[in-house]
Amino acid sequence: MENSKNNIVNLERKLVEAEKNARLRELETEKEKAKADYRGVDQDEVNQAMETLSQATGKDIFIGTKRTPQSRVRFVQTLQGNQGYLNKKEYFTGREKVFLHDIVPYIAFSTNCIVLDIKAKNPVPANISEIAKLINSNRTNTSTVINSLVKKGILFKGESGVEDNNAKAYAIFVNPHIMYAGDKDNVNQTLQVMFHKAMKMKILKDLPDKLF
Repeated sequence: MENSKNNIVNLERKLVEAEKNARLRELETEKEKAKADYRGVDQDEVNQAMETLSQATGKDIFIGTKRTPQSRVRFVQTLQGNQGYLNKKEYFTGREKVFLHDIVPYIAFSTNCIVLDIKAKNPVPANISEIAKLINSNRTNTSTVINSLVKKGILFKGESGVEDNNAKAYAIFVNPHIMYAGDKDNVNQTLQVMFHKAMKMKILKDLPDKLF
């Protein structure tokens, strides 16, 4: 009986020791990874330096990295699965495909609005006449394609004022489930509202990839 108790105690000790060793190995692995991340500088040294800076400035200090030249490059992300799905469904006409390709350089970051200059500090929405000029098309054809894509839930027209000929001016937004200039994990809430109804349309509701 005494031997059984001793065996149980010894087993428990071994389990505790094994768990302790496993944790130590895990901590060592994390430490080596951190050391690699900080180019050979030990994590404890980094933490000490951060604490010293916090005490000296009276502020919480965080590690950040300098932006690379590549981080300034503007780009539009195409949801390939959705694009392929819509192509198989023959959802777009040839003219609509050309239009969507041509507007890529003018889709503003986060808002997904077609603008005059994506590099501007406060990008200005392009109205239909201006979009026609940007893509080297005439206004009538551009308006026809835009209206068609609005009906298909790919674009959204928001009234933005009056054009030179006293016609209503519209800001045009692109459905982020098709193309998006921004963080796919944090889609602009206004865009979500704009295309909420569109995403319930027959074909769009079955898109393989959804951002919201």
